[in-house]
Amino acid sequence: MAITPLRAAEEPPIQIEANHMLSVEKTNNVQFSGDVDAKQGDVRIRCDEMTVYYTQAEKLTGKGENKSQQVEKLFCDGNVEVTKGEWLGTSKKMLYIKKVRQVILTGKAKAWQGQNVVNGEKIVYYLDEGRSEVVGGHPEAVAGKTSTDKNKPSRVNMTILQK
Repeated sequence: MAITPLRAAEEPPIQIEANHMLSVEKTNNVQFSGDVDAKQGDVRIRCDEMTVYYTQAEKLTGKGENKSQQVEKLFCDGNVEVTKGEWLGTSKKMLYIKKVRQVILTGKAKAWQGQNVVNGEKIVYYLDEGRSEVVGGHPEAVAGKTSTDKNKPSRVNMTILQK
């Protein structure tokens, strides 16, 4: 009886819609702007602007196969909203790193799971593990407001609703 290795499951395609697209071959990226809506499987990203960074296309292999370009990371700016199942994250900016499948939300980051909400300066969501890490930050100075806690870091804030 021969045992053959299982082939890795192929990832579903990434579908992106936007009002405008600009492809920049020299830097291997594609920029989308205006009501950007991207989907891959059960993950959905909405934002004002998105830049997709990808690997260079490899030349034909000896077997006549053409290797395609692969997404390395995504950067989103403005009104970012990411959903995966019941998990929802929002922020001003987002970085997705494909190699480790992490979503990093920064700038007034918030995450909801059901009715529970947590916020901080940065939220790292691990897509494959379904877990998040929340980090506080330093409060911004506001003109005309004095505070003795200028250098005190902000804290993570979570609300858990119980029925």
